[in-house]
Amino acid sequence: MLPEPLRPLHRLARNLRWSWHPETRELFEAMDPEGWRAAGGDPVRLLSAVPVARLAELAADRGFLRRLGAAAEDLDDYMNAPRWYQGRTAAVPDRSDAPPPADGAAAAGGREPGGADVSPRLPAAIAYFSPEFGITAALPQYSGGLGILAGDHLKAASDLGVPLIGVGLLYRHGYFRQSLSREGWQQEQYPVLDPNELPLTLLHEPGAGAGRPARITLALPGGRPLHAQIWQAQVGRVPLLLLDSDVEGNGPGERDVTDRLYGGGSEHRLLQEMLLGIGGVRAVRAYCRITGHAEPEVFHTNEGHAGFLGLERIRELVDTTGADFESAHETVRAGTVFTTHTPVPAGIDRFDRDLVARHFGDDGELPGIGVERVLALGRETYPGGEPGLFNMAVMGLRLAQRANGVSTLHGEVSREMFAGLWPGFDAEEVPITSVTNGVHAPTWRAPEVTRLGARQFGHLPGAELWELRRSLRKQLVTEVRQRLYASWRQRGAGTAELGWIDSVLDPDILTIGFARRVPSYKRLTLMLRDRDRLTELLLHPERPVQIVVAGKAHPADDGGKRLVQELVRFADDPRVRHRLVFLPDYGMGMAQKLYPGCDVWLNNPLRPLEACGTSGMKAALNGCLNLSVLDGWWDEWYEPDFGWAIPTADGSAVDDDRRDDLEAAALYELLENRVAPQFYDRGPDGLPGHWIDMVRQTLTTLAPKVHAGRMVREYVERLYAPAARAHRALDPATARDLSAWKARVRAAWPQVAVDHVETRLTPPAPGGAAELGSALSLRVQVRLGGLDPADVEVQAVAGRVDEADRLTDTTAIPLKPTSGPDDEGRHLYEGPLALDRTGPFGYTVRVLPTHPLLATPAELGLTALPSESTSGAAGVLMR
Repeated sequence: MLPEPLRPLHRLARNLRWSWHPETRELFEAMDPEGWRAAGGDPVRLLSAVPVARLAELAADRGFLRRLGAAAEDLDDYMNAPRWYQGRTAAVPDRSDAPPPADGAAAAGGREPGGADVSPRLPAAIAYFSPEFGITAALPQYSGGLGILAGDHLKAASDLGVPLIGVGLLYRHGYFRQSLSREGWQQEQYPVLDPNELPLTLLHEPGAGAGRPARITLALPGGRPLHAQIWQAQVGRVPLLLLDSDVEGNGPGERDVTDRLYGGGSEHRLLQEMLLGIGGVRAVRAYCRITGHAEPEVFHTNEGHAGFLGLERIRELVDTTGADFESAHETVRAGTVFTTHTPVPAGIDRFDRDLVARHFGDDGELPGIGVERVLALGRETYPGGEPGLFNMAVMGLRLAQRANGVSTLHGEVSREMFAGLWPGFDAEEVPITSVTNGVHAPTWRAPEVTRLGARQFGHLPGAELWELRRSLRKQLVTEVRQRLYASWRQRGAGTAELGWIDSVLDPDILTIGFARRVPSYKRLTLMLRDRDRLTELLLHPERPVQIVVAGKAHPADDGGKRLVQELVRFADDPRVRHRLVFLPDYGMGMAQKLYPGCDVWLNNPLRPLEACGTSGMKAALNGCLNLSVLDGWWDEWYEPDFGWAIPTADGSAVDDDRRDDLEAAALYELLENRVAPQFYDRGPDGLPGHWIDMVRQTLTTLAPKVHAGRMVREYVERLYAPAARAHRALDPATARDLSAWKARVRAAWPQVAVDHVETRLTPPAPGGAAELGSALSLRVQVRLGGLDPADVEVQAVAGRVDEADRLTDTTAIPLKPTSGPDDEGRHLYEGPLALDRTGPFGYTVRVLPTHPLLATPAELGLTALPSESTSGAAGVLMR
């Protein structure tokens, strides 16, 4: 028990804002510097270990109490004062007659649902679901980039005042701790976590149930219940709800559902994802009921793991309002955002359909929703899909009106990958947009960089900037030696064998960092393709480099473990072990030293398989230059002032092995002839002037782009706000009307057809070639299959014709209905098509469904094109 004057420490320790607020961390460190280090920088562990005598001393220390009072007051102000979001809400009044935004759809280029009849007010709350959250090393509930991104999303939302509620699972064993055998083989140990020793609070029922933990329950096959209690982490202003199945009343199997992150077989993963999605919605409802927090208007699922949340919300509407499945589906879709993070189908969770079927329906969850309806949402209906599998990403896309990838290039890859869900549409029209990830600067920027930044990096003397970089490199050298020593002791080495560690790395040598998960596409060992050449780089007499490597392979991925072992064995070689090190157990604590201390951040994935790759962003925040394949975010923001682009052989006719050889050679070439010479090229003042200029440009121009605050603002403006408006537009009657309209359109669509196209060139073109600036008048006869002209839009789609006779760089021009129907039921549409570009130019005509509440014309995946026998739809050759 803390003495009364020190009670505010409890609140400071339980709000994870301390993890990105230096002043609060310094306050805790001042209590007991050695105890702070022993506690791993965890205030909760520190407070449980500070001696009673020291607490009494601090309670009488006026200087400490003044600092404590200032910190508590600062947290109160942070929690309660209006921030960016509140300013945006105040600036946009809730007017139902407000016009729609001028830029059209926030997602994938379509209209804002509801048009002028939808309020522009920002959502009262947003629920953000993710299978993992990387907030701080003191709460180890993450494995890699997905969780770190989710943690940064919550922190940036808190800083901006965005009313987010985070939802995840509490894994009693977290993710594994990595160590190495003497032979360099990865070994895994799972810690046992006691929630009572973590910065968490158990959610309790109020009133008559006061003192009783709040619980949610899922129904499993055979009448088994799956209970879960709800722990809350306070991430600044954002509550994070973590469901925990290790409770009384559960059988042994059910208690283990939340045992470890990404562990177990298919059924175990399915139960985790049911608990996250279905149970997560129920946890949000319980939290809002107990605390009075505003109910979410928008639900955001970070990857497909939480996709079942949409089904639970459909069940709620069916049970509470009497809505039918179709209209409830429309309402839920309107208020849902789905983010995909994987550019490869193998990265998506897919379950056997029979396994899913056993867990739903009358003997499982959501008994009011037919099992076939559930299965249909995850069915792979596109060419090459497997009918026996249930695809979580496919379900996520079908349950969300808005979807996005996490970089511009990843958005393109995702549209290609999922294009089969929208047949008849080119990939660029698939309604998946992109919001490029960002990173939380207060978490990932070294305090030394932050302090200098207050004086503006653009005006810092070069010598001061260079000394900063050397200081951070020196800190990394110290950190590496400590971790390497501990690793070798774990591997069985005696202290007498480890004297060489004192000379590992040099604070004056060019330092390269490479740290990430170890799936094969990230190519941990690409640098080893030519070991002699790498060794020459490491041991160069005038321009040596040193490399720090870290990363975990998934416990079930023996291929990844072999890559780790290959790298470790090379790093163990006495010739190079002072210049290349592998550090086991990569996590947030290590990363916060690694990113600032490196001069160059290396990333060499197989393009375009890196969705974003935020580690390079964190390095850039600290003035570290990037050396990367043009993939993910680097493809979007690369400039020569920020680093180097590794040439790639993607798209060329070479096998994987040859591709690795070519790209490794390009990497060595860059290091030998550009990177190392620029680092060691010193001017008369002894400074590498060009290198310092690149560091300065990275800090002043690139770093502001990679902030998570920019990312969250984009989510609010482009996805959350439109989703909230669309959700509000769908009252029960409107949702019923919309679902009935869609059913009518789908039933009639097989009879919709383009019958005939007539064209006339103005002015006429002698010889068959049109002049630039002329126009093509189109007359199109269309059969609507009983639909009204207001149900469709007839478009001319024009663009350049490529070598494969495909239209590219297209523009859609709506045609106007002028008459109909005629005796044969055909409607006439007309309009001009301007021929405003030179070169091969073509067009076609198509019919699309249209409705004010569609977010994009592709939403239904329906289009009618001219048949091969339709006359008049032909290319026009420009000259």
